[in-house]
Amino acid sequence: MGFSIENPSEIKKEFRRQLQIWRTGCLPFMTQSFSVMTRAVRFLLRGLLLGMAVWFCTSAQAQMPGHPETAAPEAVAEAGTVGEHPAAIHGEKVEGLTQHAPLLIDTPYFKFNSSMAITWGVMLFLILSAQIATWRIKEVPEGAQNFWEWLVESLYNFLQNIVGPVLIKKTFWFFATIFIFILTLNWFSLIPGVGTIGWGIPNEAGSLTHITHPILRGPNADLNMTLAMAMVFFFFWTVWAIQANGIGGFLMHLFGPQGETKGLLKILMIFVFLCVGVLEVVSILFRPVSLSFRLYGNIFAGENTLETMASLGGIWFGWLLPLPFYFLELLVGLVQALVFMLLTAVFTLLIMPHEEAHH
Repeated sequence: MGFSIENPSEIKKEFRRQLQIWRTGCLPFMTQSFSVMTRAVRFLLRGLLLGMAVWFCTSAQAQMPGHPETAAPEAVAEAGTVGEHPAAIHGEKVEGLTQHAPLLIDTPYFKFNSSMAITWGVMLFLILSAQIATWRIKEVPEGAQNFWEWLVESLYNFLQNIVGPVLIKKTFWFFATIFIFILTLNWFSLIPGVGTIGWGIPNEAGSLTHITHPILRGPNADLNMTLAMAMVFFFFWTVWAIQANGIGGFLMHLFGPQGETKGLLKILMIFVFLCVGVLEVVSILFRPVSLSFRLYGNIFAGENTLETMASLGGIWFGWLLPLPFYFLELLVGLVQALVFMLLTAVFTLLIMPHEEAHH
């Protein structure tokens, strides 16, 4: 709505109207969002303090003579534990976290490892929080509903600018879900006690300083989890590509010659694009590998960094040295979730027809 600059009264009225809109709309939204974020930060800080207290108590107990976890390495090797590191079972020195997630339940019909425990817990948390937030929808959102609406709307607008208004309607559910799921997994894995409470091999002094069999393990530090998410994307990518192009169009997109050529040059270009198509197929097949190893490598390296810093600090300062790295890992968790979502979105955009990708 326009107004004349020559009329100062109209300017004042318009300014007051915009100010009233901001007071009744934007200001409550900003206030509620700040309140939600404040509660989230308080919850995180309380969890950190509680986890530090638990870690300190367990570390102090590990230093006490006669503690059950400080038995001789031979006794631990003799008893054994399902999913223990092979080197740890034989009493060899093991540095850093194990690459595998130890099994908590191992039966011929069902296996349940430590990373699955957090994965199922995060799934339950997200489902319940979304259900609670949308249990009673209000016209003016507040609290959890306000937070979820802000998150979903922000992701939708962000992805729409990348893949376009047509493709976003078909694929938004996947991209938003994968981002929220990976981000929550990464941040839940930073809760003190994940990867640091469990069983291990004592040193020569009888003190337990290294965990080889954690009760809980970060899911994205398990290559099985990241590879599974990448393969799920690869399946839906294939479905979307065939739906948009058809089988013939999909093959032409990979192997078909581009441009207008005639005669011998056309035959040459067909051969060239066949070779290019083979290379494209190889690169497509490696996309799940690159997606899974990128996420796994960053999260696994971050967990090992935190574990190393805690070990260097000893019993008295083991809680202090990892603190700066905790904030770094919070940022890494966000960045890696964003990178995974963006790469899947771009890979999907590249296979779409020109009209659907840009309109």
